[in-house]
Amino acid sequence: MTRSVKIAPSILSADFARLAEEVRAVEKGGADLIHLDVMDGHFVPNLTMGPLVVRALRPHTALPLDVHLMIENPGRYVDAFADAGADYITVQAEACVHLHRVVQAIRARGVRAGVALNPATPLHALDEILPDLDLVLVMSVNPGFGGQSFIPGALDKLRRLRSRLEARGLTHVEVEVDGGVKLNNVREVHRAGGEILVSGSGIFRTPNPAETIRAMKAACAFEAVA
Repeated sequence: MTRSVKIAPSILSADFARLAEEVRAVEKGGADLIHLDVMDGHFVPNLTMGPLVVRALRPHTALPLDVHLMIENPGRYVDAFADAGADYITVQAEACVHLHRVVQAIRARGVRAGVALNPATPLHALDEILPDLDLVLVMSVNPGFGGQSFIPGALDKLRRLRSRLEARGLTHVEVEVDGGVKLNNVREVHRAGGEILVSGSGIFRTPNPAETIRAMKAACAFEAVA
């Protein structure tokens, strides 16, 4: 089955002094979502942005805002990010004691609900929650910092996830990949089952981010017909 691809630039690697301009540039290049990595310095060893950044960015783009909460007790902040304008809220499976409750809280706000898995977290951690999800995010680096190298084992994990979703008739669940995704591997990541490809330094730290997005989509389109 031919799958479309969506490119989600991660603003973690953008120039925050020119954030609105950076986002408009990738939007013109064909970006499909804007990815926001929220880190609390506890679940991961880094501290980034909160709901105020989402709220500030919302008026500057019509693209969906894809918020990834790499934080402890994410259920406490669902309302804040939904109010700020998030279109997707993804939480880490490892950070949720009551994962089903958090997913239901996200969906109750009319926001698409996703769950992310760290590289060492097995797929079966999602067996009971898959039917309630809109998105599964496969981390292809250990979360916390941008610019890391892609973990090759994520490719097999993507293939196995895609097989599970198809076997259970859950083809509406989107598969997202985040970590080390760049122009030189997008075709392989897409082939393995990735539909939403998150890229930070692989886009914003290239000479022409808009052209990089177009090249990424061309590479995946070539794969779809190859």
